[in-house]
Amino acid sequence: MMEPNEFELRKFVAPEFIFGIDARKLAGRYAKNFGARKVLVVTDPGVTAAGWADDVSAYLREEGLEYAVYSSVTSNPKADEVNAGAELYRRERCNAIVAVGGGSPMDCAKGIGIVSSNKKNVTEFEGVDKVEFPSPPLICIPTTAGSSADVSQFAIITDTRRKAKIAIISKMVVPDVALIDPVTTTTMPPELTACTATDALCHAIEAFVSTAHSPITDVHALQAIRLITRNLLPTLKEPDNIVLRGRMMLASLEAGLAFSNASLGAVHALAHSLGGLLDCPHGECNAILLPYVIDFNFDTVPDRYREIGRMMGLEVSGMAPAQVRSAITSAINRMNEATGISYTLSQLGVKESDIPELAEKAINDACIFTNPRQPTRQDIEAIYEKAL
Repeated sequence: MMEPNEFELRKFVAPEFIFGIDARKLAGRYAKNFGARKVLVVTDPGVTAAGWADDVSAYLREEGLEYAVYSSVTSNPKADEVNAGAELYRRERCNAIVAVGGGSPMDCAKGIGIVSSNKKNVTEFEGVDKVEFPSPPLICIPTTAGSSADVSQFAIITDTRRKAKIAIISKMVVPDVALIDPVTTTTMPPELTACTATDALCHAIEAFVSTAHSPITDVHALQAIRLITRNLLPTLKEPDNIVLRGRMMLASLEAGLAFSNASLGAVHALAHSLGGLLDCPHGECNAILLPYVIDFNFDTVPDRYREIGRMMGLEVSGMAPAQVRSAITSAINRMNEATGISYTLSQLGVKESDIPELAEKAINDACIFTNPRQPTRQDIEAIYEKAL
């Protein structure tokens, strides 16, 4: 007898995580519990300037732990940066890693970990389950509410030689613990708050309509959609409101638990291609592309998008499917405009002549395979053209 789809066998992967105010202060205790002698702190210049790298390092010192700092991480972290970090890890004789920052430092830290334990170039791990040996102990402390790298089995690294982003998907890159502290997000400027929140919204929407969704991931995805659409604009108006910041951090966590286990879709596949070829900001690319991908996917899973509309607070009951589609895409466009992400891909520097190469890379991205409607290369080119 055939079992209902919702009871198909599923794997759900998540790290241990501590959520709440001052969670970051447990960094030294956890590192010590993992047997750390010397820790590599992976961060970036912006997080360092905001004071969070020094803040976390102080908790390592309190436990008598030595540490070295690697802060040469850029947005869309590069394979060369990962390999340089792994060399520093080796040279300093570290045996644990603490990542402090947004998605870029955390993904870079994941890469450093698997390079250190597997003794290979990070580009050799592209794909699903290509990592043989586990990383050294990895503690992630996110300072943005969006990437969810702190709870995911994904690491996205830019291979500058190919001008492509590679997706490393493996339980070996799931952090050992995530210390999720909304206080760290209070230093985010408005544009970063908006872009990272939109990334989380894309995570949640794409996970909910993914062909690999499940009842477990659905719960997390819908809660993330509800939290983001209700709290993003108030957070931008009251950036020091820790309750609002906490809700946005919770939304990022929920979205991460959803997409890490249900995967993503065409928005991320197309955004990864843009980031790899042109080094475009990931969150902004997602925000721009999301309405066009929803328009492309809608007829394949209209009931799922109707539920998304309900979670967004839209009055979609009784609406015809075409009206639901319009209501959702219009609401996202309004949110983008309200948060200052109201421009086009061409304003990010994308040219029409880039589209064939972008489409070629996007159609081979791992995220495309769980999109609810399988696009052709021509379909992808059409989406890019509309977003120009």
